Amino acid sequence: MTKEEIITIIKKENVRFIKLQFTDMLGMLKSVEIPVTNIDKALNNEVIFDGSSVKGFAKIEDTDMYLYPDLNTWLILELETTNDYKVGRLLCDVYTSNKEHFECDPRSILKNSIKKMRELKIGYNFNVGLEPEFFLFKMDDDNNPILEHTDNSQYFDTPSLDHSYHVRREIMLELQKLNFKMEVSHHEVSNSQHEVNFEFSDALDTCDKLQTFKVLVKSIGKKHNMYATFMPKPIKGINGNGMHVNCSISDDKNNNLFYDDKSTNKLSELAIYFINGVLKNAKEISLLTNPTINSFKRLVPGFEAPCYIAWSDANRSTMIRIPTANKKAKRAEVRSVDSSCNPYLAISAILMAGIDGIINKVKSYKPLKLNIFKLSKEERERLGVDNLPVDLNEALTYFKNSPFIKSFIGENLFNEYINYNQKEWDDYKTEVTNWELKKYLLNY
Repeated sequence: MTKEEIITIIKKENVRFIKLQFTDMLGMLKSVEIPVTNIDKALNNEVIFDGSSVKGFAKIEDTDMYLYPDLNTWLILELETTNDYKVGRLLCDVYTSNKEHFECDPRSILKNSIKKMRELKIGYNFNVGLEPEFFLFKMDDDNNPILEHTDNSQYFDTPSLDHSYHVRREIMLELQKLNFKMEVSHHEVSNSQHEVNFEFSDALDTCDKLQTFKVLVKSIGKKHNMYATFMPKPIKGINGNGMHVNCSISDDKNNNLFYDDKSTNKLSELAIYFINGVLKNAKEISLLTNPTINSFKRLVPGFEAPCYIAWSDANRSTMIRIPTANKKAKRAEVRSVDSSCNPYLAISAILMAGIDGIINKVKSYKPLKLNIFKLSKEERERLGVDNLPVDLNEALTYFKNSPFIKSFIGENLFNEYINYNQKEWDDYKTEVTNWELKKYLLNY
């Protein structure tokens, strides 16, 4: 889009406020709202904000930062429309006070990773489709979430049994108003758990859409007096929330470079190198794909979430599987990721890990058809199947010792990320949990 087109829409649609949005280190969407009278200032990259209190951003001695709107992310936020006015939205890249690209801006890191792929002539687009899962819980009289189910439905239940289908339908309808191309929605395995999918696109567009998606899902949940959460494992003993990442690489003519009609499994050599690269670097990138203490409580055997570093043509017990698909949709599905991640950093990590596999022609991981969950530790070791990190501390250790991670997120964000997660782990270690009180209080 052009500046002129946006200004024309603003006048025609009676847009009175504009949200300039960006994403912090933890993946949280932030907003600076301006009146429409300042639209020229925004479109000329002249809006300044204080970055000193934003996670992973400026140091206290360099706090003024500029927002550079991406004009192609223009949307009218239908949920915020009133009888008197409408609200527009632009996603932004972050620049320093010297008007230089801010190296710790997650969106810019993804853009740089895609640029690297193109410079290496590996492909033109990194195509990504996401499958974000979420729970809809009840809220108390003060509108605080409580861990009580809003339905007793199960996987793929029909509307007669699935009492929250109307919420999913409303989510899909509202997303379509924002020009999302919707794929499918359904009830997930656990009570009160849902999945709503939108069509795959290039990586940057998909990450932008996810940020909008999560805010919209929470808004519609609240409208129905439900609390929507993407927390990986809110309840013990049931399936948690994942966000499978379906990915492939295409050329500048949109040919899928992961597809090869002549191979047995229809996967190209490029795709196999890519998959092997992700598996090779799986432990190092896990702090970006699964960044919270709670993330690793989802990655345990018995609840469909993968915890072993392996791949398969169809086996859902592996970290990566290859879904049945036609030529255009041939892809790798990375199943370990969850929605607590910063999507720009997580997708960058997967892409750069895959590129590492392609550059170095990694083929050390062979596809497994066995159900890994049923194998003993000794059997897994004989097959060379390793574990993903079991907790945040282990993931942090691999992250700290990774020149590979530092190479694409930069030293400053690398150090900020380590410091934040080290404090998180140290705080967690000293926490006295309800489990400990139940186990020990009356016994000692």
